[in-house]
Amino acid sequence: WALEIPYPALDRASLYTKNRIGQFTEQRAGDLTAINQWPTPHRYPLLVVAFNAEEPTSYLLRLENAQGFSAPLQFVNAKYALRNEQLISLFLGVYFGIAALGFLTGLIGLVWLRDRAYLYYALASGLVGLTLATITGAAALHLWPNSPDWADRSLTILGAWALMSFVLLNATVVSLAERSKQLNRLVWVIALAGLGLSVALAVTDSALRLKLFVPYLLVVITLVLSINLWAWRHGDRFGGWLLLSATPFAVTWAISIARYLEWIPLSFATEQGGLASMVFQLPALLAVLILRSQQRRENRSRILGLNRIDPATGLLTEQVFTERLLRMAARSGRLRHQSAVALIDIINTEQTQRDFCRKAAEELPLRVASRLLSIIRDIDSAARLSELRFGMLVEGPISLEEAATLGPRIIARCLMPFKGLHPECVAQVRVAYALVPNPSTGGQSLLSRLGERLTAASSADDKRAVFTL
Repeated sequence: WALEIPYPALDRASLYTKNRIGQFTEQRAGDLTAINQWPTPHRYPLLVVAFNAEEPTSYLLRLENAQGFSAPLQFVNAKYALRNEQLISLFLGVYFGIAALGFLTGLIGLVWLRDRAYLYYALASGLVGLTLATITGAAALHLWPNSPDWADRSLTILGAWALMSFVLLNATVVSLAERSKQLNRLVWVIALAGLGLSVALAVTDSALRLKLFVPYLLVVITLVLSINLWAWRHGDRFGGWLLLSATPFAVTWAISIARYLEWIPLSFATEQGGLASMVFQLPALLAVLILRSQQRRENRSRILGLNRIDPATGLLTEQVFTERLLRMAARSGRLRHQSAVALIDIINTEQTQRDFCRKAAEELPLRVASRLLSIIRDIDSAARLSELRFGMLVEGPISLEEAATLGPRIIARCLMPFKGLHPECVAQVRVAYALVPNPSTGGQSLLSRLGERLTAASSADDKRAVFTL
């Protein structure tokens, strides 16, 4: 049998057993004693109870802990201890697996994406894993069994480092440096204060460490929740998710603090609550980081593509349209078939503004762009050449009769009523088209001639809607 004291942070537990000659033999365990010198190396003190069934045995138990003591004491046999440890190992395996995965993912993201947020995520995941190992006693058992001084100090020091990385991670994810320099400066002050606190925790007595650590923990939790709430209120798309993921973390660690302060008794729920919150916190943060990286990549691609894609409509720009026209003309000549190019002008924006409203007139080019996209095939191209002029490339082979139907189809599609607008609020357009390759002119000059034809029709107030070269 053994005396189980499920309190990994206990400073010292001494069990004295009186022998037959009246002398006491001591068994010692706890943070202040190297685990390799415990009678039964374990995550928490497990003291062997030696007894004789024929005569009574006297025991004395002495517990020393600077932060008080509230763990239950119970006598267990080897079978029960093994079964209980197997159950706990299942949970610990999940916790440490998530922490290790987060650490590796953070390093990969840092190298691959060159994003500083992944560095803080890797640090947070690694430090959280070490902190969890320290809280449960697994770190002292497997990582530093011969370092009782570090085992006694590691919980608060690693916890302070983990909190530093968490507050920096949250500030980086919501781009606090770009949004508010004052709040970002406060974050760095708190982070550097945590660095100074870790130095103080390394040199102070055990009785003072928790008194120094708990206020810092409360400040960091409050700051993280405040930053996420502030970002959410200011329109950050990730602030709400960060706030949601941080709330269970704050609640469960508040319960853990209450347990260490002896406000509530030790139990499986109070011991595992803080750990369970990390099962939700770390994957939630990773999901937010992935969404953030995707958004940054899309924004970067959009910025790099501004000279090729019109940002308002998503259509090609004039430069790209001209390049594709030249390639289409060369391809059509090589394959000996004909393709078509068309220019489309919107001619009723002023009338729309007079008859309806300015907003309807401003949205008219966007709605026409949408109608053009609904007409073209996957192999065709559409572009915005100016404020009210669009272009379309129709890949061949195409006959003269098929090309003649292109203009009427575009006009009919644009004359259909728009959803949410007055039925008479439609787009009136003129279309000029030509076959490619054109024997009389090249690509750029062909666009110029089509544009001149539309401009001349507008100046002459021509009632026709379709023109050809």
